[in-house]
Amino acid sequence: MQSVPEAGTDGSAGRDASTMHRVRRVLAIKPFRRIWGVSYLCSVADWLNLLTLTGLVTKLTDNYAAQNFAFVGVVLTSLLPGLLFAPLGGLLADRFDRRKVMVLCDLGRCGFLLSIAFVGTPWWVFVGNFLVGCCSMMWIPSKDAAVPNLLRRPDQVETANQLGMVMTYGLAVITAAGANAVLTGSNTTFHFFQGDAQLGIAKVAVVITGLLYLTSAIVIATRIPELSLRNVHAVEKPKVKAADEEKFGFRQMIADGARFVRTTPLVRGLMIGAFGAFAAGGAVIGSAKPYSSSLLAGDAAFNLLVLAVFLGLATGMAVAPKLARRLAHDRLFGLSIVAAGLCLVVVALSPHLAVSLVAVAAVGVWAGTAFLTGVTIIGSRIEDSIRGRINAIYQSLMKIVLFGSTVLVPVLISAVQTTEVELWGGTITIDGTRPVMIGGGILALLSGIFAYRQMDDRRAEPILADLRNALRRSPRRVNGLLIALEGTRAINTEKQAERLAEWLRGGTRPIVLAADPALDDQRLAKLVSGASLSGARAQALAAAAVRADIVERDIQPALDAGSVVVMERFVDSPLAHLSAVAGLDSQELEGLADWATGRLRPDITVLLDADPGTVMRKSESLDAQWRVQHLLTEMAAADPERYVVVDAEGTEEEVSDRVRTAVRAVLVGRLAGLAPAEEKVEAR
Repeated sequence: MQSVPEAGTDGSAGRDASTMHRVRRVLAIKPFRRIWGVSYLCSVADWLNLLTLTGLVTKLTDNYAAQNFAFVGVVLTSLLPGLLFAPLGGLLADRFDRRKVMVLCDLGRCGFLLSIAFVGTPWWVFVGNFLVGCCSMMWIPSKDAAVPNLLRRPDQVETANQLGMVMTYGLAVITAAGANAVLTGSNTTFHFFQGDAQLGIAKVAVVITGLLYLTSAIVIATRIPELSLRNVHAVEKPKVKAADEEKFGFRQMIADGARFVRTTPLVRGLMIGAFGAFAAGGAVIGSAKPYSSSLLAGDAAFNLLVLAVFLGLATGMAVAPKLARRLAHDRLFGLSIVAAGLCLVVVALSPHLAVSLVAVAAVGVWAGTAFLTGVTIIGSRIEDSIRGRINAIYQSLMKIVLFGSTVLVPVLISAVQTTEVELWGGTITIDGTRPVMIGGGILALLSGIFAYRQMDDRRAEPILADLRNALRRSPRRVNGLLIALEGTRAINTEKQAERLAEWLRGGTRPIVLAADPALDDQRLAKLVSGASLSGARAQALAAAAVRADIVERDIQPALDAGSVVVMERFVDSPLAHLSAVAGLDSQELEGLADWATGRLRPDITVLLDADPGTVMRKSESLDAQWRVQHLLTEMAAADPERYVVVDAEGTEEEVSDRVRTAVRAVLVGRLAGLAPAEEKVEAR
């Protein structure tokens, strides 16, 4: 039997645990809990910075045009560093101590904000905000690259990212908005300032924002030394490879990062998909206000659409981990972008506000799912030595595309003449927003398809089968395949499983041979005899416990690693035996088996069908053997897509040939690429 790495105490059980359980397990890690708190402080400061600097600019000038430009100017000077210096942040994260980089960046953000408050001129507000943005673009890649090293297992990266998104786009936004409201209204109650009180309050708000960054620097420097760790979770047999050797020159590191993106299908697909998704997002942002007017629903429509898209984003980030437990990340990312593009086309064609709200919320759901999935892929599938640069490229791509599309969309909208159309007894205003949204949806659709084709890694299981498993709440296959051989105890399923595994080793996948724990493992016998279990129900529970252990310890880790697992008597034969011989209820036994195995079912079940009278063992009566065989035949008839029935009468070699022929037909027909080459088959 091929050895399989142990799953650990938190194997598949951890993956299938509830959301709250996974969150508690991640938050129980003290270094992560502290960086999560630091992220909260910095996110509040980021949002508060946007609000306070906008207010400060309007107080520092009496020019009406300049006041109208205040918000746009603050936003643009915040985005501009991402267009120019984001790669530098990735280089710093990969070359230097990430904790020191984060501390220096926080000190820089604090210093620049304090200088804005003390200099007090409009031009320095924009210059200082630009410098604050530069520090942020160097801080973020170091933080994102360091977080996976704080966790106990790589599969916790997704939950950590989910918590980060909730903090950044949920709690931090609410806190910043509330704090800004309290600060701006405080002088009305307490009269802290005389004269130009609003200007004084605005400067105080800027100083408080700077002090939040200072607090972050102190906490990182004194309380989270683990941020300096490197390569905590070494990737075994990585799907993506970093540079062949460590390069320390900045120019060479840039070249390595670009080459890595260009030559790695996973990352290349990730970036192309992100480009389409961000472009579609920019189309929505740039056209949201005129689109709401085209619905003839008043100014309230704009607020409702904004609310719908943010609720959708939050929902998508919440459900993404559940979807990822049934659909691999590399598939989920591309499919989410495709779904978002299709929903955006529905938004563009919508004739009514109610339809638009539902469609916009759906766009948000799929966009949130894609964004969280992309960040999770970077955190869990990219090697530590290059993770900072990939994070920086991902973040800068988001800012560049959003910036460019937000600026370009109004120009495209203005180029289309407004037309009113009578449809379904109502009037619809067709303006430039609708063609722009259709174009954004098509771009997202094409980029999502490209990302899927690049990232799918030519997995054997067809996408429709994977989606069907997800909808049926069946466990997902990452790259693995489970083949089970079932039959009565009178049939030598062990020998046939060994022969099938040996034949499959001529293919392209690693093969793992697992045996029925009730047959060749002494654990069940020791458990039953040691606990003096004589009742049929007690023995069924003990068998379920042993079966759950072998699934968590051997089978699921092998499937997740992309192996083909061959197992004799996985679930069906024990179920039929306990039901027919011990007289237990078959539905209750099936529910127990589902719970023990996490609803894991074989992709192919080979039922060895033979006349029990010709192969009967003395340990069981002929009548019991017939009842077991009858139940197994009924199972196969109820699910013909999964079962392959093979005549088990004859010599072992004859039966083995029939099994190989049946399995080869299934592999070639539905799962091409796993079957051994024809010449190898004939050679046997």
